[in-house]
Amino acid sequence: MTSELGVGRPTKRRPGAAVGGLPVADSRPVLDRSADGGDAVLGVRCTACRYPAAQTGIPWCPACYGPVAPERFAATGTAWSSTVVAIRVGQRRPPFGLAYLDLDDGPRVLVHLAEPVVVPIGTRLRITGTDDGDLLAEAS
Repeated sequence: MTSELGVGRPTKRRPGAAVGGLPVADSRPVLDRSADGGDAVLGVRCTACRYPAAQTGIPWCPACYGPVAPERFAATGTAWSSTVVAIRVGQRRPPFGLAYLDLDDGPRVLVHLAEPVVVPIGTRLRITGTDDGDLLAEAS
């Protein structure tokens, strides 16, 4: 017997618009490039508990379900963890580096590293752009 759970409903694997429903939000952080060099990661911050989230278009705080307001977060931070991936993932060819970056004034985001190296915890990184929709960072 097969399960009917989720059949025909929007999921991350089956975007809502493709099955006639509402579009599913892209959870990847967005880099806002300004002409004056003040790059920022777009997101929201809860007006009740101040929780930061690097995702736009969410209707409430993921921590307390309070109201959220748009926010711009710094494009710099410290590496929380990193790794080098040695297998092919989608269109990405190995090796490539990934790191979790704690933004200076905001949330933790996943970034692709400019070089496929493991960076030590606490290394200062700067988001320099995007690569196929994913944030790209390098040591600053």
